[in-house]
Amino acid sequence: MSLNDGRTGGPPRDYAGYGRFAPKVRWPGGAKVAINLVLVYEEGSEIDFATDGVNDSWGEYGLPSIDSGRDLGTETHFEFGSRAGVWRLTRLFDRYDVPVTVSGTAVALEMNPELVDWIRQRGHDVLGHGLRWTEYWTLPREEERRQLHEAIALYTRVLGARPLGWNCRSRPSIHTRDLLVEEGGFLYDSDPCNDELPYFVDVQGNRLLVVPYSKTFNDSRYLIAPGYSNPGDFARDCCCAIDYLADEAEEIGGRMMTIAVHARWTGQPNRASGLRDVIRHVRARGDVAFLRRADIASFWLDHHADGPAT
Repeated sequence: MSLNDGRTGGPPRDYAGYGRFAPKVRWPGGAKVAINLVLVYEEGSEIDFATDGVNDSWGEYGLPSIDSGRDLGTETHFEFGSRAGVWRLTRLFDRYDVPVTVSGTAVALEMNPELVDWIRQRGHDVLGHGLRWTEYWTLPREEERRQLHEAIALYTRVLGARPLGWNCRSRPSIHTRDLLVEEGGFLYDSDPCNDELPYFVDVQGNRLLVVPYSKTFNDSRYLIAPGYSNPGDFARDCCCAIDYLADEAEEIGGRMMTIAVHARWTGQPNRASGLRDVIRHVRARGDVAFLRRADIASFWLDHHADGPAT
């Protein structure tokens, strides 16, 4: 059942989804759970005083941002992610040969050519995350359109290819999905957090694949209460979900799971240990697999393209 009263714009709400009879999925290689590990990279593209007249928040503490000048504490917190944290995570992914999806803003990737080289050399995919780490829900439609096109051009120049999926900072605007379809080059949308399987939507007569995201298995929960107080919380949370989904797959088929980590947060050595434990758990099971988000989208288009659009 879909509801949209037409007064506020944006996509309709759907409270039913697949309902009781979702597609019974077996992922490539017979995996019971497709785990998409997302490396979120925003360093250098955050809101700052020089560009925006205000500063982003540090995130680690409940401190108000400084809006009377540069906030060097916040700036250097983000710099840890680009200078040290991201390389700790890339070493971890390389050590265990984990395919990842990099959700990086275009400006942040442009500022770190070595990271771009690593992405290309290792064959990871990129999920579009905006021109900068912008609050898109605050932008007029025309400004969001301008930034979308500028971001795609910058991604293409920096990476040699455009992203095929999109995920805004925190939440999309009511215009985002329409703009993705209008642009015409996107394979999927990853802003919704409302399912454990991909699905199709109708956008002004166009069929668009949604590959759902998740804020549940996300290291931002280190920053909220109740959330993760230590890396063991993060690891246990992820591993419990993996085990439950794998057991459930015997009855209802496979599901997908998104685990998202940020360079400046999980790139800290204590938190990286929690992610390491999750990767070891996945490898030890053998019946679940890490897949890039682009691979999940392609698999769904190849095997479930006849699904209804809502």
